[in-house]
Amino acid sequence: MKTLLYLHGFAGSGASGTATSLRNALYEHGVQVLAPDIPVMPADAMPFLRQQVAALKPDLIVATSMGAMYAEQLRGYRRILVNPSFCMARLLTFGGMGRKPFRNTRQDGAKDFKVDKDMIAQFRDVERHTFEGITPDDSALVYGLFGLHDKRVNCQPQFKKAYGTAHFATFDGEHYLNDAVLKHAVMPLIKQLLDLNP
Repeated sequence: MKTLLYLHGFAGSGASGTATSLRNALYEHGVQVLAPDIPVMPADAMPFLRQQVAALKPDLIVATSMGAMYAEQLRGYRRILVNPSFCMARLLTFGGMGRKPFRNTRQDGAKDFKVDKDMIAQFRDVERHTFEGITPDDSALVYGLFGLHDKRVNCQPQFKKAYGTAHFATFDGEHYLNDAVLKHAVMPLIKQLLDLNP
């Protein structure tokens, strides 16, 4: 059985609509979709995700927004970065601090979390390693998908500078994914990379 690891965005969880849609779409193809809750603090998130991929050895990582920022650093695995947010520290600095609600149910039952200077500093530390140590072999494993109408994040220039345009594509959509975007922009690439029947 093939395994797809989905990494959610900021304030999200593994119970997101995107994870559910991926499970529904890939069930008939015998693909297991795993979507853990990413720890809120970046200093905890990266070790957690490295442990996850080492244990699971996923055939493919699909990640959105903040999750895609983390996934970029998971060298050696085939991964699709959808609307990656490589500038979380800056976004949060100007987006306001304080308590924020989770958009989806978390496994630990938490309803909200706190954005503070410590979190922003930790994001800054993690972001220092973005695009670090990219080899030609690893570059060939990374795909970037970007919404043409994404008004929250635009990291297309950074992606193209680091990875070129061979695996760069845009889609008619915004920052957050919906079923139409998943079906027409993301699923065809997933099926191609996992060598699934169309």
